[in-house]
Amino acid sequence: MLSATYPFRRAISRHMSIGRVDLPSVTPLPTSPPIGGEEHDAFRVLDLMTAHLLPAMSAAMSFLDHIARCNNADLSQFEPWYVGDARAGFLHRDFLPMIAVRPDLFGHRDGGWYLDAALDTPAKRTAAMRDFLLGLRERGLFGRLWREEPYRVSTHFNAPLLLEMERAAVPWFGVRAYGPHMTGYVRKRDGLHLWVPRRAYDKPTFPGELDNTVAGGQPANIGIFENLIKECAEEAAIPRALAEQARAVSFIAYWSQSGRQLKPDVMTCFDLELPEDFTPVAHDGEVHSFELWPVDRVYETVRDTTQFKYNCNLVLIDFFVRHGMLRADDPDFFPIVEGLHRSQPNCR
Repeated sequence: MLSATYPFRRAISRHMSIGRVDLPSVTPLPTSPPIGGEEHDAFRVLDLMTAHLLPAMSAAMSFLDHIARCNNADLSQFEPWYVGDARAGFLHRDFLPMIAVRPDLFGHRDGGWYLDAALDTPAKRTAAMRDFLLGLRERGLFGRLWREEPYRVSTHFNAPLLLEMERAAVPWFGVRAYGPHMTGYVRKRDGLHLWVPRRAYDKPTFPGELDNTVAGGQPANIGIFENLIKECAEEAAIPRALAEQARAVSFIAYWSQSGRQLKPDVMTCFDLELPEDFTPVAHDGEVHSFELWPVDRVYETVRDTTQFKYNCNLVLIDFFVRHGMLRADDPDFFPIVEGLHRSQPNCR
């Protein structure tokens, strides 16, 4: 049985310098790009250039550190955003100047922001919001992240649709996003092994970081299981008949803030047992490579480092809990399990 905590190793400085560039950290943090994205891309390149230093320079971590990292939101910096009587999201106070210039579209009263009530159907709201967002795009707000991929905006996953919104804009409006995250594993004589992908180095978000076997955002107009099957084919060349054997096993909820952006997101967790003779293949260019790791190696990498994309750690911690890899009498057991399902943000 492995421990959820780890003794302190050699501490490192939280900042390091390469020439005149001050790096926030050797390991990429879950930050979003500034307007235009150029500074973000520069940091990513430098992160990748120094990735070989990770084993020697990682500060001590724990599972609770990863949970805290994903739950750093401070709602005192935000004001609620409504569509009718439904709270659709949150707007950061420093983003409000971009909203306030459109009083015909966004009204303010009683400490909240309201979409124009004259937009009384999802189709009208979607069209008006798209026009507004395209204007922000022209000003460079979304950098390279605009995808032409609409997300549903609703109070919860099965609630009636309020409108659809471009994926890149969703965290700017503090809208809850969803997505399937699947752990593909193999049973061998020496125990479980997990297929671990490394994200492509040219991805605009978190390039080169480790990821869940298959994962993706949840676009509008497709079910979450059908979306998983689509992602299995696109990201790992897993045939449909095999992907359909995946089972929904849990969900992860967290409240993550990155500057002016808020992600009160939910990930639906799936497990898929894969045959020993199957090897996933990077198919759509989003994955650099796949490696089959013993589960203990995955456990230790999650526990001790930040090599996995920040929210993917939580999916794997959930896998460890469900497969009995954490001791029930570990002092972190209950905080870990509770922290994986943070439906409301921490109070500050």
